[in-house]
Amino acid sequence: MRIGVFLLAAGFPGISPEQTLRTALDYGIAAEDAGFDDVFMAEHHFMPYGTCPSALTFAALLAGRTRSIGIGTAVTVLSTAHPVAVAEQAAMLDVLTGGRFTLGVGRGGPWVDLEVFGAGMEGLSRRSFAEALDVLCAWSSQSTVSYDGEFHRFREVSVVPRGRPQMLVACTSPETVGMAAEHRLPMLLGMHADDAEKAAMVRAYGAAAPHASAVVAQVTESRETGVRLLRQTMPPWLRPGLAGYIRFDGTTPPTRDADDYAEHLTTIHPVGPASYCAERILEARRATGIEHFLLFVEGGGPEHTLSNIRALGKSVLPLLREA
Repeated sequence: MRIGVFLLAAGFPGISPEQTLRTALDYGIAAEDAGFDDVFMAEHHFMPYGTCPSALTFAALLAGRTRSIGIGTAVTVLSTAHPVAVAEQAAMLDVLTGGRFTLGVGRGGPWVDLEVFGAGMEGLSRRSFAEALDVLCAWSSQSTVSYDGEFHRFREVSVVPRGRPQMLVACTSPETVGMAAEHRLPMLLGMHADDAEKAAMVRAYGAAAPHASAVVAQVTESRETGVRLLRQTMPPWLRPGLAGYIRFDGTTPPTRDADDYAEHLTTIHPVGPASYCAERILEARRATGIEHFLLFVEGGGPEHTLSNIRALGKSVLPLLREA
């Protein structure tokens, strides 16, 4: 198994985005010290749900502050970036980290990002995303690349530097599962989905691949204590964060009830004593066949996150290694 940490740089009330980002860097360093295999950072724009607007930039900084831990993006949003720019940065990180970097990419949503970055709704289309995946795959496997598509057209250019970063595709729908499978790229499955949903997506993918699964993880002395903690800490972060999603057309989409969503996450994920957390992750492994888990560690808020990372490393990782 491969066990990593998933960071959102979550914007909890009363803490500035700037401080949140600095603290998230500390979390990444602590994850290496705690023995985790990798750290993945999310990317969001214009909202407190996640305060990191460039997962690639964060990955580069964390790479310079660590020695051996894997580093990845979860995810770099392709609807707001040119795939060649993403491919070049990913290749450079792969080269400079000695192969420690994994590029996770996603399609994005119908959010105001598309207006700000000039992509428009066409930038969210299946065709545009498929083309971007084509370019990324070509860039990591060829010495020269050209492209003549609907959204991307450019003459043959040299790939400099040559890097071969591992890649993941965030999948939340049958359509994105199909595109990941077409490009033979492993999936990254989100923490909103339970084991049954993830198992169905793995079956739909239809081939063996090193998929990854994000889960909420919180170590506490009892299951009741952990559930009570996250019921208190997560809704005040989730409520304004989820409300921060503004559609391209200016409307606010229907949002999950923050209390219900926190309840859902504590029900399906490893929250409680170390033995429970380890067994819950092993259950998920058996149900889905996935061997790579990214543990979202920030749910208890800034006061509990560092101690959570250390507790997971000290008490849960050894149980998983033994298994």
